[in-house]
Amino acid sequence: MQKPGCPASVELRGRVTGNCDQRTSAAAQIKQRTAIQRSKSTSSTSSPESVRKLHPRPSDKLNPKTINPFGEQSRAPSAFAAIYSKGGIPCRLVHGSVKHRLQWECPPENLPFDPLLITLAEGLRETKHPYTFVSKEGFRELLLVKGAPEKAIPLLPRLIPILKAALVHSDDGVFERGLSALVQLSIVVGPSLNDHLKHVLTGLSKRLMDKKFKEPITSTLQKLEQHGGSHRVASSVWSSLFKLISGEY
Repeated sequence: MQKPGCPASVELRGRVTGNCDQRTSAAAQIKQRTAIQRSKSTSSTSSPESVRKLHPRPSDKLNPKTINPFGEQSRAPSAFAAIYSKGGIPCRLVHGSVKHRLQWECPPENLPFDPLLITLAEGLRETKHPYTFVSKEGFRELLLVKGAPEKAIPLLPRLIPILKAALVHSDDGVFERGLSALVQLSIVVGPSLNDHLKHVLTGLSKRLMDKKFKEPITSTLQKLEQHGGSHRVASSVWSSLFKLISGEY
């Protein structure tokens, strides 16, 4: 029924006008949302970080993998990283123009090997700078101090499993640091290492399949034999190791 005092034509025009207003409002909202999305997309692709990812700088190839303080690893650091960040390693990294070095808070010979040497050995499995340098150089320098043999020999049962873990690591850099640390340890402790060498056979044998590591492993075994002496146990270990190299196993 027609409402009194309101002609049908007027009522119809009102409905049409209302529908047009609703469609116009909806179209305006869609247009506004589209503009906002385009703005966000443009700002994200034009940010310095995204541009650098799309077009990496040549200098990026020269720099080692470095810890990103805003990355995921900063929220869940490794045991070594956590200890280092809390000052548990009594040295700091000094960046030089040619090479880096460590500056100890006190003379290394005054530091207890337990747990410092163990902690540095654990750090050999790190893959990020500066942890890679601090652990490798710290381990080496600590073994150079006066009285190192007497301090290191009692720790061999705990050190060898850690070095073995580095030698079976999938990262080539970790393996190389483990190999270097094993040689350094043999120089210091001498024949005392012989009884533990059988535990590192697995790590060395797996890498023998890789041609680029065959020569470093052979050189390492020769150095271990040199520092291990002609002990009966050592002779058995060396025999097994060289059979691995020659392919008899």
